Amino acid sequence: MRKKIVAGNWKMNKTASEAAALIDGIKKEVADVTEVDVVVCPPFTNLQVAAAACAGSNVKLGAQNVHWEASGAYTGEISAAMLKDLGVEYVIIGHSERRQYFGETDETVNARTKAALAVGLIPIVCVGETLAERDAGNMEAVVVRQVKAGLNDLGDDLAKVVIAYEPVWAIGTGRTATPAQAQEVHALIRLTLAEISDGDTANAIRIQYGGSMKPENAKELMSQPDIDGGLIGGAALKADSFAAIVKAGE
Repeated sequence: MRKKIVAGNWKMNKTASEAAALIDGIKKEVADVTEVDVVVCPPFTNLQVAAAACAGSNVKLGAQNVHWEASGAYTGEISAAMLKDLGVEYVIIGHSERRQYFGETDETVNARTKAALAVGLIPIVCVGETLAERDAGNMEAVVVRQVKAGLNDLGDDLAKVVIAYEPVWAIGTGRTATPAQAQEVHALIRLTLAEISDGDTANAIRIQYGGSMKPENAKELMSQPDIDGGLIGGAALKADSFAAIVKAGE
């Protein structure tokens, strides 16, 4: 039985003081939750404050990106060891916004994933097709390519990865993915994982849904057989809505 995991991707939101207040609110709301892993992913500038706020609670800390090199002349970048030293446990890699705006590729996703695993971070690797790709009938080809290339050559470490499926076509477009559509792609991802590993590993890997999960639809989505939680955007910025999604996974 896979344990659900709900992670809040705060994106470029919240100052350090706001982050501490939000985490305090989340901690109170989810203090009794034991059946779901709870993760918050604030901006880099908030990680130290967030680590202190999460300490001693069931709320784990994640980051939103990581560089593939251990150190060097990479102005503005953050290494996996830097994150680990701050108490970070998870890191989002290959988010659709990183792919769209900042040139992320399957190859850099793979390199970042390996760097995270090398220091003991748990990567949340994002995959998903755009509106144009779905309308062209290329959903399956795109998702399979991203999974295989992004997770290439991980060996036994593959079992440690969390995957997040983002239907990019359904975010901010006015179109929505039904639970059945989401489940279809999650099942495809799990089938692809079985092709690059073994059945036991593929069945153990958790696959989150990252398509505008809200308190209103979280329970139905997470009741699908291959949806193991959510990567939450806007609803993660308020303690009550984020907690409601977490509790829907119990």
